[in-house]
Amino acid sequence: MRSTVPDTLPPRVRRSLAKLGADIALARKKRTLTVVMMAERIGVAKSTYLKLEKGDPTVALGTYAMTFFVLGLGESLGEFLDAKKDEQGLLLDVERMPQRVRRPKPPVSL
Repeated sequence: MRSTVPDTLPPRVRRSLAKLGADIALARKKRTLTVVMMAERIGVAKSTYLKLEKGDPTVALGTYAMTFFVLGLGESLGEFLDAKKDEQGLLLDVERMPQRVRRPKPPVSL
């Protein structure tokens, strides 16, 4: 029996996807858009859009990107891993900095 993505996801990731789906549903409702309207504007089947709102991990990233665009949140996806906001990455950069910087040795001529 093959394992699938939903079977291997940690509970924390599942909860995050479910919250994202619920947040998308709330944003859609605030804009008074129906599920059918959203699915048509995104270019997916109604069933796919409903999976997205439920936090199904098999929904393609492009579908999320189009959803953000339709909701007027097109910039959001590009902000997730902005290098300037990656605190862990910035700390790792600082740790990797050399303690001293030396002038390179001149090449030895024969």
